[in-house]
Amino acid sequence: MNVIQARFHTLLSHKASGDSPPPLLTPPVAEKLLERLEQLRLFAHAYPLLSNLTQGCLKPADLLDFAYAHELQGVSLHLLDGEENSLARMGRDQLLAFAAQAERLGLDLHLEISSTRKEDVDQVVAIARTLGVRNIRVYSRYEGHLSRVLDLIESDLHYLAHLAEQHDLFFDFEQHEELKSGEIARLLERLKHPRLHALFDFGNMINACEQPLAALHNLAAHIRQVHLKGVRIVPEQNGFGHYGVLQGSAADDLPSPRMLYELLMLGERAPQVIAFILEQENHYIAPAFRQADEVPDPFIPFREMSETALPPGYTAQRMAADERRWANNQIRYVRGLLGELKVLAELTLAAAPSPMPEAKQR
Repeated sequence: MNVIQARFHTLLSHKASGDSPPPLLTPPVAEKLLERLEQLRLFAHAYPLLSNLTQGCLKPADLLDFAYAHELQGVSLHLLDGEENSLARMGRDQLLAFAAQAERLGLDLHLEISSTRKEDVDQVVAIARTLGVRNIRVYSRYEGHLSRVLDLIESDLHYLAHLAEQHDLFFDFEQHEELKSGEIARLLERLKHPRLHALFDFGNMINACEQPLAALHNLAAHIRQVHLKGVRIVPEQNGFGHYGVLQGSAADDLPSPRMLYELLMLGERAPQVIAFILEQENHYIAPAFRQADEVPDPFIPFREMSETALPPGYTAQRMAADERRWANNQIRYVRGLLGELKVLAELTLAAAPSPMPEAKQR
């Protein structure tokens, strides 16, 4: 193994299970990797700056300025982020002004809601149409036995498919801590609708008692958007919760380099993932939802929408200040990782033997 291949192997083995060794960085793989890095679309997310938005220190329009300043390609924003300043509270003229600002800055907008219920979906669709947004993240928050929860979600997804066709939209269902990746994949495969896909979150499979790479592989065919973040895995009973940490830090238990690489390479002729969304969630606490020894039809408890409580010793002012530093930290980490992948791919192609010239025909 040469030096380039050894470094690539070490990078993609970081925090990854030994069950699935990294691929070889051959010249054809390096060519595809460079193409994907060139086409990569990084988005800002509202959650890393949630305290700032909740306290009114920042407004949604400021998130556009943040994305532009960091040369990102777009912004993914929850309908409720920003409280009274949120998109959900804006009138038509305010929404049109927000969309116009995004267009001036060359930023794409994606929307998110924490529901698949009709009334919530109708609201986000109305706002999406005003903004000119086509991509919406959803996830369910139903309580009940798994079989009933899946039936309710399937019914909701049929309604989403109808709206998607009617209004030229795409809905991406996130695996959000309570459902396993295979369960979501089977739902999407039953519907087989070209406008319904999945959003893959770097850490949420932990709470469903899954391993990161296994969850990615189970959902791979359906992944269209991605949330990037760091997570410390916390054993709970016979399952696992997670605690949000800085992505790429020593406390981060996720195989971020390997997941990022595999997600970049999804799709044969074109990138399958249209947005890699920077969702740093430092100090976020999420309990275990599934257990290793659960019954075949486990009970899924109701969950509130995600929020991060103030860590011990923190004031709201300190949290707001630190959020900005942590958001910048994630951008540096992800760009550093992408830069290393690019250098390794370029070195691989530079070291590849030149093709032999064809012999002249007499």
